[in-house]
Amino acid sequence: MVAPSRPWLSHYDATVPPSLTFPDGPLYALLDEAARRWPQHTALIYRGAKITYAQLGALTDAWASALTRLGLRPGDRAALLLPNLPQFVIGFYGALKAGLVVVPLNPAYKENEIAFHLDLTGARCLLAQTASLPVLENTLPKTPVTHLIMTAPDDAFQLARLAGTTHAVPEPSLAGGHLAFLDLLARQSGAARPAISVSADDPALLAGTGGTTGVPKVALGTHRNLVANTVQFRRWAAPWAEGTEVMAAVLPLFHLFGMIVSMSVGVMIGAALLLIADPRDKAALVAALIEHQATLLPAVPVMFQALSREPAAAQMRSLRWAISGAAALPAPVKAAFEGACGARLVEGYGLTEAMVVTHCNPLEGENRPGSIGLPLPDVEAQIVSLDEGASPLPPGRLGELVVRSPALMEGYYAHPVETALVLQGGWLRTGDVGRMDADGYFYLADRLKDVIKVGGLQVWPREVEDVITALPQVAEAAVAGVSDPEYGEMVKAWVALKPGQSLSPEEVRAWCLQRTAAFKAPREVEFVAQLPRSAAGKVLRRELVREKTYDIRDQS
Repeated sequence: MVAPSRPWLSHYDATVPPSLTFPDGPLYALLDEAARRWPQHTALIYRGAKITYAQLGALTDAWASALTRLGLRPGDRAALLLPNLPQFVIGFYGALKAGLVVVPLNPAYKENEIAFHLDLTGARCLLAQTASLPVLENTLPKTPVTHLIMTAPDDAFQLARLAGTTHAVPEPSLAGGHLAFLDLLARQSGAARPAISVSADDPALLAGTGGTTGVPKVALGTHRNLVANTVQFRRWAAPWAEGTEVMAAVLPLFHLFGMIVSMSVGVMIGAALLLIADPRDKAALVAALIEHQATLLPAVPVMFQALSREPAAAQMRSLRWAISGAAALPAPVKAAFEGACGARLVEGYGLTEAMVVTHCNPLEGENRPGSIGLPLPDVEAQIVSLDEGASPLPPGRLGELVVRSPALMEGYYAHPVETALVLQGGWLRTGDVGRMDADGYFYLADRLKDVIKVGGLQVWPREVEDVITALPQVAEAAVAGVSDPEYGEMVKAWVALKPGQSLSPEEVRAWCLQRTAAFKAPREVEFVAQLPRSAAGKVLRRELVREKTYDIRDQS
């Protein structure tokens, strides 16, 4: 592959440079700098409890000391099985300060999923919430974990008093087979950070991903990779003010979208992170955004859609910018959200293998409908041939999106063959099909592996989904291929309607036949209450094809 021209540079906001200088240090140095610059500013807000940046710095130092005293050594893996609690932030940065590699896990995982990730990564310690204990008691004996540390959500209200103050407490004991987070932290409160040298090229993260093939894996990211993407997105979001923003941490922090854009960028600019552990109660979420005057909201399209329908949405006037990712942002959703609260909503794109954001629409400049935006500074991107995957294609042609960036993962841990398939000559093959226009704005069509072949003809699900969601009665839709004896595959659509609306399968099909070639129109239409989604908000088409009953909380 050759280096592409970069027509997108002429469409950058005036405050965004084409190239950046990246700090040569560990990710937690950004927290150290925030604690130095804004010691008394609020760093974390959780259900009314507040922790300052000085306190967060002290607590993460203490947690690093506690982990070291447990016998964990640089390079060991520390897993986190937590929702968006202050304990996640402390556990994350404290582990990095101890030289450990963080393994973030979805707290909705079942026994086999937890065991898979702990085994694959070789995690030695696990910090989890007490609600997970029944699952863990059966799971951990089969894993490498030697230290199980438990915390309850209400422990968050004890953290501020522990910060920077020495407490005489008994040596933590193994009670019921696990250690208590607060006991470990209290014993080390006020302790200096362990004298451990961590370089930019040391491993920092092992993040779960299905990759471009759908096989469960973990992507290895170094401190340099994570710092690079944090700095890239912070410079893209140039209008975000330092020391004054309130970042709504609605996205799960165990997922890279939330970890980088909400947490890491938030820390870099000294924002107060408003931690939302369970965003399913939309009325309560809107109330929290209003009460704490949130200004920044990274989220997924289904979240913006739900928030725009809340009666109190018009009171969210403190919101200035919202970032959408993880799934396509329908134009009606963007318009409804912006109309409801006045914030500017821009669509971006990224993937775990890129740690995480590679593209975004300008925050102040032109947003093009349906576009994932422009490559961030120091990101190169091009569309290459679907046939042989190497020849760059001209603007307007459909092909595979490939990217190159200082934030790219080092590879899939313990999966050299899978790594070689996606990292080629410094480029990451995303597995996403799309095009670039003449000005350097990129547009996605679909995933390579999701293409439907109807009698040898290719159908991209997203194209059909966009047609169906243009129906006024439709809230969302998903399209996938199902087995067909005559054509090999046929197109099937799963459709969720807006409240109080009705449609028939025949009406959906007739709508599509008027707007697409006949082979693309769904032969079957099934109406569902909601679509199954991953923790990152992506629709799980493979789950729909399995024809089972779904719970939106059952995420993978």
